[in-house]
Amino acid sequence: MKVLVVDAGGRGNAIAHSFSRSKRVKEVFVAPGNGGSEFFEKCTQAKLDGKSIPSIRAIDEIVTFAKKMEIDLAFIGPEEPLSLGIVDRLEEEGIPAVGPVREATILEASKCWAKDFLRKIGVPIPEYRNFDNPEEAKEYIREKFENGIVVKADGLAAGKGVYVCDSVDEALRAVDEIMIQRKFGDAGNRIVVEERLRGIEVAFTAISDGKNVRPFGHAKDYKRAFDPDDVEGLRNFYIGITKKFVTKSEIEKLFREGKLLNPNTGGMGAVSPHPDVNGEIEEKIMNLVVEPIIREFRSQKGIEFRGVLYPVIMLVKEDEELVPKVLEINVRDCDPGAQVKLPRVESDMAEISLAVIDRRVDEIEIKFSNDICVGVCAVSGALKGREGLKPGYPADHYTSQPITGIEDAMREGMVYANGIAKDDGFVTTGGRVLTVVGKGKSIDEARQKAYSALSRIDFPGMRYRKTIGLDVPE
Repeated sequence: MKVLVVDAGGRGNAIAHSFSRSKRVKEVFVAPGNGGSEFFEKCTQAKLDGKSIPSIRAIDEIVTFAKKMEIDLAFIGPEEPLSLGIVDRLEEEGIPAVGPVREATILEASKCWAKDFLRKIGVPIPEYRNFDNPEEAKEYIREKFENGIVVKADGLAAGKGVYVCDSVDEALRAVDEIMIQRKFGDAGNRIVVEERLRGIEVAFTAISDGKNVRPFGHAKDYKRAFDPDDVEGLRNFYIGITKKFVTKSEIEKLFREGKLLNPNTGGMGAVSPHPDVNGEIEEKIMNLVVEPIIREFRSQKGIEFRGVLYPVIMLVKEDEELVPKVLEINVRDCDPGAQVKLPRVESDMAEISLAVIDRRVDEIEIKFSNDICVGVCAVSGALKGREGLKPGYPADHYTSQPITGIEDAMREGMVYANGIAKDDGFVTTGGRVLTVVGKGKSIDEARQKAYSALSRIDFPGMRYRKTIGLDVPE
């Protein structure tokens, strides 16, 4: 069979890699893909009339390609094409697709709606309020702030619309950036302001055919841009952001006072399985969170959710028990969690996908290996060029930087490309550039393999965290 994976980054390449291991799959096309989409056997970057698909939003071109190539099955990676109705369009053309229809994407497309829905059906969530007025939101923050607060843009913001704030001033700035400065456009018309929970964060995924749902693996994400003690990295970032020179001693003083911002990102690395999630916790998350969402969404909205459901969970200790509380819902696989989760899948990815389409997820076994995977993201860091010093991911960064050593790294570990292009060689095209994955019987072994492979890679401004896989504060 021919499979089409719709994605532009490392998650899509990991999905394609998992399909390539199926004996039922002859070819895997990735649209739009990137310069690393052909790292794995059977995998090809999609081309329409000799040209690459321009973006994940190019729904017409993707559907045309799928029809022209007689695709047997499509698997959709990112939330944006899902919210634009790509599954609806593909199914209209008779092409089976794994992913929710457009109406079902409201679970991720509106954090405000999702929070109200979860409260209504009794799924555990943090205390929160929704706002469409920035001044009312600021008043609530001043009133409710206690040991941190979280501010979230309501709509889709490419994983960048969440501000975990350690001070009132930081939270007020978040409101301004989202609602006044319109950093995320219309996604910031409304916001959620919620209590900051302390506990164990879990990227948990399940796969559903609309009625039946099964666990689909979990991961521990590392989202802070810098290691907790990376004062020099934070200094370069701070200078790049503010365009003001600060000394090392000044930065160290801000660091000691807890005033140095360590920004949230879409993810700097991940580990799978999550070290703190056992069978009992997994069952609790399924019973208290996943199954009610699938069941009540179908009951109350009249829509079957088919595809990967990814609730971000915080395990909070209450009465000596760990209670899973939902921070937000995503309607697709995690990133970079997928890059460490999917290499562990021993079941046939094509069989899993066909079970979703045929409404028989209850009849299949989804098996993961006992191995551990550690993935480390190499990102575009602070770099001085013709436009001056740019702070690097998750802020402004340089692209088109030449990359060396990818082939050497692939001999030691798995390399999934997040943002690269291939011309005479490989060059960077984004903030997150590569996710390098090591696999082993222990976290230590997997970390050693990941970092050893990563040491083979180099590009100007390359930066990565040294603590992925370790128990450090996030």
